[in-house]
Amino acid sequence: MDLQLDGITFDHTAVAAPRIRDLLPIYHDLLGGRHLGGGGDNRIAGYRTFQLTYANGSKVELMEPLAGSTFFDSFFELTRGRGGVHHLNFHVDDIGAAVERLTAKGYRLHGLNRSDPRWQEVFLHPKEAQGVLIQLAQPGFRDADEPRPTLEEVLDGRGRNGNGIPSP
Repeated sequence: MDLQLDGITFDHTAVAAPRIRDLLPIYHDLLGGRHLGGGGDNRIAGYRTFQLTYANGSKVELMEPLAGSTFFDSFFELTRGRGGVHHLNFHVDDIGAAVERLTAKGYRLHGLNRSDPRWQEVFLHPKEAQGVLIQLAQPGFRDADEPRPTLEEVLDGRGRNGNGIPSP
């Protein structure tokens, strides 16, 4: 079966909860995840996010809905309001080629977004992956001098594209 995507690497696991602060005692305090800077709000979709990294280089992304957002409604309904693993992220060299190959093989994709050269993405529907949402992303250039907000700044709503409203 000639299906494998070219240049694919696993990047992170994303965990969502109604409040990011409820995730920090486990993923930050207990498990030792370190915030290396960065994170913020996706005001269009309606969520706040940042990543923690661990000693071996693995990463966990923590996510919460912004006030008034419906982005996670169906996910929280499935998890009885608790949240949990939201998606697995894999990086690809060429999002266009990945979409073309998966579509040709009959896979259902959704959420194709190529509007931001810093992050282009598409999702493999959970029905195609035994209930797991798979995010394929092609990261773009990021200026090394770009400010990277602290964890406190992200939680205070002052991360990248922050809305200025602190996390609950």
